[in-house]
This record gives sequence, structure tokens and C-alpha cells, in this order.
Amino acid sequence: MHLAILTLLCISLTACGRAAPETNSTASKPARVDDPSAVPGALSARGELDCTALPGMPAASGEPGHALTDGIDADMPDGDGTRLVPLGTSFALTIAARTAKADTIEWEVRDAWNVVRAGGQLRVDAGNTRVSLRCTSSRAGYFALMASLVHGGGRLPRRGTRPAGIATFGVLPDVSSVLPPVTYPHEDQHRFGGQGANYLRAGERCCEGDGYRPLYPVLGLSWANDTRGWYIEEPQGPNTFQPGPDTLAPYFRQGDIMRLIQLDGIPAWASPTGAATHSFAPVSEAAYASYLNRVGTDSARIRARYFPTQQHNYYQVTWEPDYDGGLPWRDTDAHFVDMYRATYEAIHRADPHAIVMGPTNASVRENLRWLTRLTPLRIGRYLDGLTIHGYYDAGTSPSHPPERLATDPDPAAAANALPASLRELRAWMKRTLSPGAKLFATETGISYDVGTQYGTDFPTQNVLFAQGAVVARTHLILLGEGVDMTYVFYSSDIPESPPGYGLFFDLEHARGAYGAREISPKPAAMAVCAMTRLIDGTATLGRLNDVPAGVYGYAFQRLNGGKVVTALWTHDNAHWNAASGFSATYQVPYALKVDDTDASGEVVVFDAMGNAARLPYRHGRVALTLSEAPIYVVSTNARAMLANVTAPAGYGGR
Repeated sequence: MHLAILTLLCISLTACGRAAPETNSTASKPARVDDPSAVPGALSARGELDCTALPGMPAASGEPGHALTDGIDADMPDGDGTRLVPLGTSFALTIAARTAKADTIEWEVRDAWNVVRAGGQLRVDAGNTRVSLRCTSSRAGYFALMASLVHGGGRLPRRGTRPAGIATFGVLPDVSSVLPPVTYPHEDQHRFGGQGANYLRAGERCCEGDGYRPLYPVLGLSWANDTRGWYIEEPQGPNTFQPGPDTLAPYFRQGDIMRLIQLDGIPAWASPTGAATHSFAPVSEAAYASYLNRVGTDSARIRARYFPTQQHNYYQVTWEPDYDGGLPWRDTDAHFVDMYRATYEAIHRADPHAIVMGPTNASVRENLRWLTRLTPLRIGRYLDGLTIHGYYDAGTSPSHPPERLATDPDPAAAANALPASLRELRAWMKRTLSPGAKLFATETGISYDVGTQYGTDFPTQNVLFAQGAVVARTHLILLGEGVDMTYVFYSSDIPESPPGYGLFFDLEHARGAYGAREISPKPAAMAVCAMTRLIDGTATLGRLNDVPAGVYGYAFQRLNGGKVVTALWTHDNAHWNAASGFSATYQVPYALKVDDTDASGEVVVFDAMGNAARLPYRHGRVALTLSEAPIYVVSTNARAMLANVTAPAGYGGR
């Protein structure tokens, strides 16, 4: 395939025709912004995406991504399979075309807010042709490459769950010039984990190999599930599981991704029904306790060998025992509490560093209902902490964000909003559990809306923007209201209804699949990359006091007495719905107190993708413009912030 570049009309909106330099990754230097109106959800920082075309070359039909007939395709061909690149580094975008006669490729790159960041035109000869754009970006975030032929028409084809018209990639934020890396006294102070494995390395396929790397470290996720359910480890009979170094999966042995140890499930031979079950207590408590004692012994050895700075081992006893869920509890409440008692006693006999947790119902409110019902049976005596799943509505999606019910005039409805539910849950913990008890949200995902499906024209850019904003807001509320660690669900699109839970598109399967090996990012992935870099390594200070209705804010302090990071946004149901669109432009002003009343200075503000700008403040307050996408304000006066927040009840993270 031969490409002749006859004209290069425009390569960048800001630097037409300028070649992209080869650079090393460097931290983003915050630009000075004096006008607070210039800091909506997407900061008006001095960020650029510069691309220049390289000499064309022949290419076989099928490049860059899959079988190509007449038309056009595009991809990011290099890298580690994540289609994510460090800020400031050089990378390639490849556009391939097959045309009957000479034509012109029109291309552009848009960000999560649908703002054009680069674009141009390229003449191509007839036949199979390929052009590479060599790019560098000083702006972090999600980007969608679009390309079409002026005469041949067409657009980029649908690929897996990714709709037609786009090929996506991401530029990773670097916040280290403002927030240097944290030193963790204990590894389990990391606050983000995930569900989902993707086999991105050459030669790997589901489900052999390391499905967590390179993806989890890049996303900033430090926790994953390690299944030690009895029905998995001893399916045929007792005493077949023995503690030893070989029980730990190889992908955990690097010690940088910690384990949440799952204990749910009873084997058929120990079940009252004669089948493996999650719905009933085991027939033999002695056999159950024997197995758990061996798991505790095993986990204690693993922690000492592979996770020496981890303070505790964390055990999750049950998984979504909701009566209307996929693993419903059908036994009595008394047997449920007895099973927790047996678990608590057996694990603690073997593992002096154990934290036994549950009940892990599907929604925050349902966890509260179960715990309240089981309190008279003394469930609290057998819980060192709580694991919950952080769902909060009839579908957690762009149309059902976590703040949807918060301003409802009916107090009963407003109590079901995510912030209110978490406050009640933490109040129960303070009354019932030991001081400083941990609260883990071990699954929370944001799908597309109920009733939608993957397709050529779905999801739209607006839906993708909205999903990314709601993913970040949901996990910020969880952490801000006193959750110690939260799991993002799911790494890439899966074949569930409603669709779209993934942070990444699955490029192999039209309806999604588990363990995909070809993925590309959504805005949600890049929002998570920014959030983890800014919020991991913090303790929660609390929610902002006296904010107007529709404004949300949570303050966090970096460990070891570091800087304060305050996440803020606004939400209004009237500007946020599928019928009229999820507004990326709705804004409200808000003045955040960051210092003493007589003080003036500057703060750094990061947008939802991790781009930085400097803003002046006067009389201790900085004037902000809030949108539906969160921003993060970095300040230094923790004392002033503590006077302006309410800490979660019983929270011991500090």
C-alpha cells in the first residue's frame, strides 16, 4: 500500500504544521488562570495535542485493527495494549484507507467534552494506504480520533462494543509537580481496587496469565479479589486444601496488588441441599471451621511473605445475599449470624491480623436494612468491619446518578440518595462496631441506561461523557462519606444488562465479554486515572458544610500531614437526563474556603482528567465555577479546611 502526502492542511488547532517533538514524560505544570469562569469541568489550561504525518507506506488489507474492505479505519498500534500513553511522550495514531481512486482523509481528535483538540486533511492515492500521525500531548484525558474520506465517505467502523465513528485513546495525567508520590506507612492504606481482568500481554488469553497488569497499575488500582470460597477449594471433600506458598496465584506474588479474600460458597458435600450453595449454612460447623482455620493460616503466611507492610488481611464472608439477587440467602437469620460467628472465630484463631467483613449486600441501603434486622442477633460481635456493594438506585447509570434523589422534596425518597444512605450506615457502625472499623465498598459500577444496547450509533459521545462524570462522582461520594476503600466495576464491557459497565470498550466482542484482550478507553477510564492519582494516598476529612443545594464537595488530606485535595461538582436533574442530554455546560459559581480569612494566595485546580491550572484566592476563598464533571482543588491549610467540614461518623482513616 502506497501513500503520497500531497498536502498537509492543518495538523493542530494551535500549531498548524508544527512537528511534534520527541519528549520524555514530565509532570504537568499548572497554568495560571486569573478568570474563574475559565475553569469549568474542562480546564482552559495551556494544553495541546500536536500531531504530524509521517511518510506513507504500503500496508496489507486489514491494518490497523481488523479486516478492511472499502473504507477507512484507525487505531493506536503501539504500546502495552491499554491504548494509554504517558503525558508528554511521543505516540503514533494510524489511519488506514482502501479507495478505488485518490481521495482526501479528513481527521480530527476530540476530548471528553467533545472539544476538537487537533485535526487536518491528508491526500491519499488509490488502493490500500496507511498514514501514521506522530503525536505528543501536554493535555491529559480521553481522546476520540475520527476520520472519513471526502469523496468516499464512510466513517470508522464499529469494533466490539465501541460504536462506529471513533477510535479512542488516553493520555495519562501526571500530578507529581503538585502532589509528589505518597509514602504509605501501610500498604492497605491504598483506597482503590477493581473488578475485571484483561489479558493484554502478547500470547495471553482469558483466563491464563496476568489479567491485572499492565491495566491495574496504570489505572491506579491496588486491590483485587482472591477467591477462597470453600466450594472452590474443596469441591470433592474435606481436608484437600492445605496452607502453603503455592496457594497464592502468581499475579499476586509481586505484592503491589493486594487481596480481598472471598469466603462465600459451600460445597455440595457440605450443603443441606446436596448442591453447592450460597443460600444455606453448612451442615457441619466443625468441617467449616476446619477449612477456615486453614485459610487463615495460609493468609497469615502469605501476608508475611508477600505483603510485609500490609497491616491486616481482609476477609469477605458473603456476596450479595439479597433475597432478590443472584446469590440469595434462603436460610434463617439465626443461621446467617451463626455462620458469621463460626467464620469470625475460626479465622481469628489462625490469623492474628484478620479483619472479618460483610454482609456485602448489593446496595448501600440494603446493607443497612440487613444489619439493622440482624443487630438483635448480635451480628456486630462477629464483624471487624463492613463490606458493601455501593449501588444506590434502580439502575446506576447516567440517568440515575448518585445525587438524583438528594434534593427530592419527599424526605423518605431523599434518604435513599447515596450520601444520605452512607451517613446512616456509618452511624450504625459507630453505634455497633469497634472504633475505627473499616468500611470497604467492594463493587460499584455505572452502566449505560436501562433499556439501551451496544450498537453502531450507541453509546453516543454525550452518554460516554455522562458515564465518566458519574463514575467519578459516585466513588468520590463513597470515599468522602467514609468508605475506606472502593472497587471500580468493571474493567471492560461485559455481557450484562444493562450494558456498558466497563471503563474500557471491548474491541473483540459485540456484546462484551469477560477477560477481553483488545480494549480501548472510555472517558470513565481517564476520569478514574485522574481520581486515583489525586485521591489515593489520602484520608477523608469530610463533606463540606453549608453548601447550596446541588453543590457537592469532599475534602481529603494526603497522608503524613500533606496537602488537602477537595473534590467538588454540581448536579441538577433538570440539566441531566437522557431526553434533553447530559449537560457538559451547566455551571454554578461557588467560593471555597481554602485558607484563613485574611489570607490571599494561589491554589491549583485539576479538572476531571487531571489537567492543572492555578487560581488566585482572596480573603481565604477561591472563586470556582462548578459543573457536572468534578474538579479537584489542592490547598495547604488543613486547619482551615477542618473547620469547614463534617467528618463521617466514627471514621478512623486519619
